[in-house]
Amino acid sequence: MKVLILNGSPRKNGNTELAINELVSTFELNGIQTIVKRVALADVAGCRACLACYKTGKCVINDEVNEVAKLFEECDGLILASPVYYAQPNATLVAFTQRLFYSTRFDKRFKVGASVAIARRGGCSSTFDALNKFFTICGMPVASSQYWNSVHGREKGEAVNDGEGMQTMRTLANNMSFLIKSIALGKEKYGLPQKEERISTNFIK
Repeated sequence: MKVLILNGSPRKNGNTELAINELVSTFELNGIQTIVKRVALADVAGCRACLACYKTGKCVINDEVNEVAKLFEECDGLILASPVYYAQPNATLVAFTQRLFYSTRFDKRFKVGASVAIARRGGCSSTFDALNKFFTICGMPVASSQYWNSVHGREKGEAVNDGEGMQTMRTLANNMSFLIKSIALGKEKYGLPQKEERISTNFIK
């Protein structure tokens, strides 16, 4: 079983990475493999709305998004981790994730999702909410923790002093591990719920 973690911080060894390391250590204790990809420094453009992916199942911009898409398809869970910029996630992470979700046509239902926000002080909740939208639109259960998934710290290394934040990361990884394993057992015994043909409506016609 594998969890893919997208690191939305451009800072190496920063507070976002410290939070991720806490997650990785806990996943390892649960027998869950992790793959961490730092995407904040990727040369990634936003979606062109060309809809070519409808035919090909991949983004027409052949960059790191298509490479990560293969990992996403194989994994059982996905974590989006981001520092807070103006009460929002890192812009590169958002562009990357928008294209990753929109261009891929594989079934994402019951892959487990979670988001993590890191800030000096404010904006964690709005960042957390924005990232969770990716999961809830495509049938991915969202793993919870003991608190909203946030860690506080500004200068490198300060996050380790946020005892509650680090405990929240460990609890998240433990809960996510349990959920991934439980879903695997459920799929084995019961299969996936029947999927209806999609009904798409708008408010013009």
